[in-house]
Amino acid sequence: MVTEEGEEAKEVTSNLEKHLRFSGGTDSEDGPTEDARDRQFGNHLNSYYDRVVAVVRGADSIQIFGPGGTKGELRKRLEHEGLKGHVLAIETVDKITDRQIAARVRERFLI
Repeated sequence: MVTEEGEEAKEVTSNLEKHLRFSGGTDSEDGPTEDARDRQFGNHLNSYYDRVVAVVRGADSIQIFGPGGTKGELRKRLEHEGLKGHVLAIETVDKITDRQIAARVRERFLI
């Protein structure tokens, strides 16, 4: 978070392993079906988004950084949670440091 008084980095980790797709959907001796894995992954992702929403709920403006499609999913979740007007920017980045995030936020919001 960046304010006129200073900045504070809050990291919300997903603890998700990369989601792999497997062909077939039948039970096997090796573990749960693909459908069960998909449900488990979806539940874990929803829990992660809930934690992110809890952290940013009080923010006036939200800028989202991240790789791939997760940014869009998070934006949709924030909109669903009543924060649609708060998301002002979405930026694709693979890796970014806390300092780089703070600099980009200050630049965008002229803090």
